[in-house]
Amino acid sequence: MSAMTHSASKLVDYSTKLLVAAGAPDAVARAVSESLVAADVRGVSSHGVVRLGVYLKRMAEGMIDPKAEPQLERDDGPVGLLDGRNNFGAYVGARGLDIAMARAKTQGAYILGVRHSNHFGTGAHYLQQAVSQGLGMIVMSNASQTMPPTGGVRPFMGTNPIAFGFPTGTDVPFILDMATSLVARGKIIVAASKGEAIPLGWAVDKEGNPTTDAHAALDGAVLPLGGPKGSGLAMAIDILCGVLTGAGFGPSVNNMYDNWEEPQNVGHMFIVLDIARWMPLETFKDRLDDYIRLLKLEPRAGGVDEIFYAGEIESRLEASRLRDGITLPAKVEDELNALGAAYGLSLNELQLS
Repeated sequence: MSAMTHSASKLVDYSTKLLVAAGAPDAVARAVSESLVAADVRGVSSHGVVRLGVYLKRMAEGMIDPKAEPQLERDDGPVGLLDGRNNFGAYVGARGLDIAMARAKTQGAYILGVRHSNHFGTGAHYLQQAVSQGLGMIVMSNASQTMPPTGGVRPFMGTNPIAFGFPTGTDVPFILDMATSLVARGKIIVAASKGEAIPLGWAVDKEGNPTTDAHAALDGAVLPLGGPKGSGLAMAIDILCGVLTGAGFGPSVNNMYDNWEEPQNVGHMFIVLDIARWMPLETFKDRLDDYIRLLKLEPRAGGVDEIFYAGEIESRLEASRLRDGITLPAKVEDELNALGAAYGLSLNELQLS
């Protein structure tokens, strides 16, 4: 079946209805669906609706409990600890974000650790919500072991992402969302699903040899960003998200594709800042706008038409896809229809009522 172009709202509705039909409460299903489609809208297809199949399978196998409401176990001044109770990571993250933003507005800053969660999508999805309310935020998460420490051969730690967001006076906030690997493992998953090679230097096979074979890379390990620097940063994130929160860390964060015996027990960390406690919000935005203007006026290297700052390219793609729709790969399109068939849902036939 050839792929079609779909509006973001249609994809959210379809994913929500599918998750609800499979047993998830509506609020949980919508939070998960909004997270997935937000990734596709910004061009991060590795974290988009392509993940819906494994999410549904983990729920069906009892590896995710969509009906367990996250609980705030500690709320001590500027610090909190949320137990996700093994619900979907996107829902746990949404609840955690709400708590952290509300506390930051009251107290000026708030640091929320999260444990007993699952894969929570892109950090950018949370940052966009925070910056829209005039808040600055740092969010990070650990992940299952897919990356060796520098000098190692086999996977030991995750590609543990970290993301920063700040509001600007322009239409495009500063949104830096990055894995601590040279490339997100999800991009290798996408390449493998398409039968495409990956660039040399992204990953090694299970013997530790550099490879361009995406399937061999998935059996092996992705490599840290900047060698020992990326390895050290990934470990620091694991300490904050795993060791400190009581979540899994290193090898004890379970892989959602391979481990069907235990929940993932992923940990997250939300650090939210009420910028107005430092200076008027508009003053901050003006200062950051000045920074961006100066950056864009810098001399450009040969062949470079424009200097971009973090989040700008994704924002332009987001605007385009919200206007013109999202064209999914044919394989993903077929998978979504196959998932819905058991519940009488068809993405292409618009059976969404």
